[in-house]
Amino acid sequence: MYRMASRARKRPTREETRRRLFEGAETVFAEQGIGGASVEAIAEAAGFTRGAFYSNFASKDELIAAMLADHVEQTVHRNLELLARNRRPEEFMAALRSVDRGAQDPLGRSPLLHVELLLHAARAAEGRHELAAFLGARRRLIVDIIEGAQLTANFHDYLDTDELASMLLAMEDGFRLHQLIDPATTPEDSFLRSLAVLQQVFERSSS
Repeated sequence: MYRMASRARKRPTREETRRRLFEGAETVFAEQGIGGASVEAIAEAAGFTRGAFYSNFASKDELIAAMLADHVEQTVHRNLELLARNRRPEEFMAALRSVDRGAQDPLGRSPLLHVELLLHAARAAEGRHELAAFLGARRRLIVDIIEGAQLTANFHDYLDTDELASMLLAMEDGFRLHQLIDPATTPEDSFLRSLAVLQQVFERSSS
C-alpha cells in the first residue's frame, strides 16, 4: 500500500503534463516541422501515450493555441514583474536584457518556432481569432510597459499609445524573422537596441 501511495504522488499534475507536452512539441516541431508532426510523436517525445495527449488537447491545433496562450501568459507575468521592480526606463531596459526568456517557455527560446506557429495559425481560418487574441494580448502588454516605465514619455506629440504598441510589436516580430534569415547582422538583442534608440530620440526631441 505504501508503494502504491508513493507512485500516486509521482503522477504528474495536469499542469506538468501540459508543460511536458509543450516541450515535446517543441522538439518534434524542430525535427519534423509543424505539418509533419504527429500527435503520437509529440506524446512520445513528452514521455506520454496518445491517450494522455487527447486527455489534454482535442487536436494538434488546440495544442498550438495553448502554446501561444502560455507564451503570452508567461511573457506578461515576467515583464510586469520586472516592471514592478524597475520603474525607471533605463533600469527596465537593463532588466529585460538580463532575463532568461526561454526558461520553461519554448516560444521564448526559439524564434523559429515562434514564427512557424504564427504562420501555421494564420493559414487556418479557424485559428485566426485565437491568433488575433494572441497579438492583442502582446499589444496590451507593450502598452502597460510603455505607460508603467514611462518609456518614450513624450511620444504623445506623435502618436497614441496603442499605435506605438502596434509599431513595436511589428518591429519585434520583424527582428525575430530577420534574426532567423541573417543572424550575423541581426543580434538577438536587436529589438531592445532599437527600443533604446527610440527612447533616446523621443527624449532629445522633448528637450
